Amino acid sequence: MKRVIAGLLALTLAICASSAAWADRFEDILKKGVVRIAVPLDVPPFGSQNQEREPEGFDVELAGMVAKALGVKLELQQVTGANRIPFLLTDKVDIVISVLGLTPERAKQIMFTSPYADTQLAVFGPKSANVKSADQIGSLKVAAAKGTTQELALSAMAPKASIMRTEDDATAAAAYISGQAELIATNSLIIPDLQKRNPDKEFDLKFTIRRSPAHMGVRMGEHNLVRWLDSFIFFNTMNGELDRLHRKWLGIPMAPLPSL
Repeated sequence: MKRVIAGLLALTLAICASSAAWADRFEDILKKGVVRIAVPLDVPPFGSQNQEREPEGFDVELAGMVAKALGVKLELQQVTGANRIPFLLTDKVDIVISVLGLTPERAKQIMFTSPYADTQLAVFGPKSANVKSADQIGSLKVAAAKGTTQELALSAMAPKASIMRTEDDATAAAAYISGQAELIATNSLIIPDLQKRNPDKEFDLKFTIRRSPAHMGVRMGEHNLVRWLDSFIFFNTMNGELDRLHRKWLGIPMAPLPSL
């Protein structure tokens, strides 16, 4: 009898272990009824706060659409360029929707969805600055938010460049606008908003760093969640909702994007 009981106990433990192995974040979100999504609030028009200090922007609205499609409550968390991936690695959020560019190095740490918006990373400055490539930066100081794709890419392109690595995009913009830096490396889609807010400041395109579409990110191994998010992106591309977000927040139609 003892052997039978021991055998049944071992079988029960094996079944429980198997069930635990099959459990994933996608199922957890549906069971708990809550999805934790990280968004930026320092990168308008992708994310900022309105006059009532409520979050708004392309990525903020997209996060709401994801939660609605999942049929769960949305829990927003603010992130900066530097802590987007750490928030996933430390399980503070389930999904990052924060103008996240894909690089092979980042793909060693997290999983990326297909892109949902096309963006260009570039360096901007006054018209008087004679800079047409990374090797012409010289002694000019470039403001860039640390940990962002533009900061990492520019560092690789011009390792000797004087880069002012700020805590977030808003601080990088403030550094350029105040004259602490002569140039700024940022996403080209935020420039119209910066120009509108600072009409006396020049934001002349100096050179393009690279094309960098925006992706959502999840923890490594969460294949079901990534697959669902890819399906969500496909569905909302086909029904025109992502194009609506582009026109509303970016002032441009959605460009054709490759899938992963």
